[in-house]
Formats: sequence, structure tokens, C-alpha cells
Amino acid sequence: MENILSVQNIEKYYGKKGNVTKALDGISFNVYKGEFVGVMGPSGSGKTTLLNCISTIDNVTTGRIIVKANDITKLKPKRLDKFRRDELGFIFQDFNLLDTLTAYENIALALTIQGKNPKEIDGLIKKVGETLEISPVLNKYPYEMSGGQQQRVACARAIVTDPSLILADEPTGALDSKSSRLLLESFERLNKEFEATVLMVTHDPFTASYANRILFIKDGKIFNELVKGNDSRKEFFNRIIEVMTLLGGDVKDVF
Repeated sequence: MENILSVQNIEKYYGKKGNVTKALDGISFNVYKGEFVGVMGPSGSGKTTLLNCISTIDNVTTGRIIVKANDITKLKPKRLDKFRRDELGFIFQDFNLLDTLTAYENIALALTIQGKNPKEIDGLIKKVGETLEISPVLNKYPYEMSGGQQQRVACARAIVTDPSLILADEPTGALDSKSSRLLLESFERLNKEFEATVLMVTHDPFTASYANRILFIKDGKIFNELVKGNDSRKEFFNRIIEVMTLLGGDVKDVF
């Protein structure tokens, strides 16, 4: 199985001498092609810092992060920009769509930057539009769409360039329960039909139950790991609840 992401003994420190915070403490793991991996943990556990380092928003203090044979901890700014554009897809909690562009144009923008021709762009957008069930809103502006539709457009924008890795940061955080379920079902389709490799940070066990594997982080370290295996989503959800309880404190607080 192809190794898409390799995180190797990374550490991240913030602050200066005498007032140093260790946000990540020797974290190592791999993500393979076609996996849907969730990252969970209490507030302040380091999960967002981890995502920021993998997404190249932040730099590690020590250790290596390798995405499809590219050691991103060593890339120069110009190469890093190209790598980010070609190899990573991003899905944010607040959608980050451009209000002055239609859904179609928002999705097309990344392909245009890559230099794709208009005919190819049109075909790719129509294909991903059908998969994510957003074809009826492709000619609408963000303000004309529901939150769930906007987030599925954001998913289409992330996957249409065929990135090696999709990074999702609390993707259901701004959605109601129905929109969250539709989005997560879209993630499943992306994962199965496009073989998309997804790494998702979430605080929500319902959202996490759609993943195939969960990494739990506490105090900057990997605390536990769950693999869905042959479990139903409900069974996996219950196992996630058990581990979150073991993380300490009131379950409502860590969620």
C-alpha cells in the first residue's frame, strides 16, 4: 500500500527561553493511500498544531513530515508553494469560498491556476459535481446556497485537482446535523470513488465515526489509536466514546 503521509518523530515548541510550551511531543504515524483518518483530542492537545504543520501553515521544531516522497520540512518557499498547490487539498470549517464567484468558478479557480484547458476543467467539475450532488448549484453564488451546499462545494474544490492528501479542519463545525450527515456521506464517496486520502481533525465523535481510523492525541502525544475494521458506524462511535472518556475529565468537556 502506498504511503502518502509519514510523520516522523515531530516536536513543536512555542515561546522563548524560560517560557516554552511543547505543543507536539515526538509524534509519529503513517497515512496510506485511500485512508480516511481522523484526529481527535481535548482542547489544547496539539491536534490543530499537528494539522497546521502537515498543511505547511506552521513549521516543526524537530522531526520530518514526508508527503508522497516530499520532505516538506526541507522545501524552500517557492517549491513549498508549488507543493501546496499540487499535492494538498484543504477543507475548512468556514468554507472559504469567494463570494464574487459562482460555485463553478470557485471550483475552477484551482484548475485554472494549474493551467488546465477549459474543456478539461468543465469535465472535471461536472464529474465531481455529480459525485457530491451539487450539480444544481454550480451556477449559484455562495450567498444563494445553504451551509451544507457551500461545504460540499468546498469539498469539490479540494478534490478536483486530484491532490495526494486532503486536510479537513473541523469540516462539520458550522453545519447543522442534517448538513453534517450529507457532508460526511460525501466524504465517504470521495474516499471510495476517487480513492481520496483524507486526514480530518474533529472534536465530534459522530463526525469521527465516518473515518476508518482514529488517532487520539493528549498532551502533544499519541494517546491511542482505533481502527474501524468490520465495525458498524454505531459500534465504532461507541468505541470512540470509550476512548474519549479515558482521555480524562468530563466527556462533555473534551467534546
